Amino acid sequence: MRRHYLQIPGPSPEPEEVLRAISATTIDHRGPEFQALGMRLLADVREVFQTADPVIIYSASGTGSWEAALVNALSPGEEVLFYAAGHFATLWCEMAERLGLVVRRIEADWRRAIDAERITKILQGDAGGAIKAVCVVHNETSTGILNDIPAVRAAIDAANHPALLMVDTVSGLASAEYRHDEWGVDVSIAGSQKGLMLPPGLGFNAISKKALAASKRAKMPRSYWDWEAIMDANERGFWPTTPSTNLLFGLEVALRMLREEGLHNVFERHERLARATRAAVRAWGLELTCLDEEAYSPIVTAVMMPAGFDADEFRTLVLDRFDMSLGTGLGQLAGKAFRIGHLGWTNEITLIGALGGVEMGLRLAGVPLAESGVEAAMEVLAEKAPSPV
Repeated sequence: MRRHYLQIPGPSPEPEEVLRAISATTIDHRGPEFQALGMRLLADVREVFQTADPVIIYSASGTGSWEAALVNALSPGEEVLFYAAGHFATLWCEMAERLGLVVRRIEADWRRAIDAERITKILQGDAGGAIKAVCVVHNETSTGILNDIPAVRAAIDAANHPALLMVDTVSGLASAEYRHDEWGVDVSIAGSQKGLMLPPGLGFNAISKKALAASKRAKMPRSYWDWEAIMDANERGFWPTTPSTNLLFGLEVALRMLREEGLHNVFERHERLARATRAAVRAWGLELTCLDEEAYSPIVTAVMMPAGFDADEFRTLVLDRFDMSLGTGLGQLAGKAFRIGHLGWTNEITLIGALGGVEMGLRLAGVPLAESGVEAAMEVLAEKAPSPV
């Protein structure tokens, strides 16, 4: 008997309670039972974003939520500044170009965190305010880097620039600390399949008052993504189109579970699992993709394969022998790195199992290891009592 183990940086493993909720009989999405659910969810989801602002819930992936942010707040031909350090930052940037926006890229080392001073310098040179938005990724899963969003906000403020701040926190939300209001984010973009512990299918936009005002002036074509139409229906607990009813059942359970654990404890659990994973990588004698210690992701650890070894061949070996999926290297890191996800419905025991699979796979692949990474990880996890999940 074999069981598949999902250790990619999303979709993440789902709790049984969430899966049971999703499997319930679908109800009338125009009826009173759904209306009550909608009103509860639209209030409760704000807690994970740490916002009093509206949160839009789409039947969409995180990619759809990227597009929603751009088309609601901007007009064709307007300039947008992207910090393109990572695969997902680059994909979002390419989407903006296809939508007819004028993209200014900050090309940067994928193995380094965002240098906020580069943003300040560019904005200081934009005296006329041509740049309408600054777009960054909170947690870049392709590189295992968690970027400092308050520093980006401070960089915009230091230039005294009116640009909107748009942040992709698709993998960061409910896994790492995130404060939409306090950090001065105008549009926060998220998806259901990461820290929210759901299957793919729900996308989110948290929207500041400044972003809402911009949407009134914006001229990008939009219909399905239109914030105004959705917010009008949301006032009564409904959506203007058919929502993903059963995923919303699961979302309510996931939000309850996060609330019961406490967001602070959720973030501490992810940090702890990440420290253990990094200890394993160092014990093996391998190199982390992220070169900035202060920017290590609590959500995913990206690992460089030694010279002469192919990361995808290694991942295939692990999948074939142990039925465990590891994250592939993306973009510039294709074939050079693999990624270990430790987010969502994950605890100490599941992580040790995953690291055991990685260690066995490395040995079978002939990768020379300095010592046992599993033992190093266990030493980290034994430092204090485990957090219940």
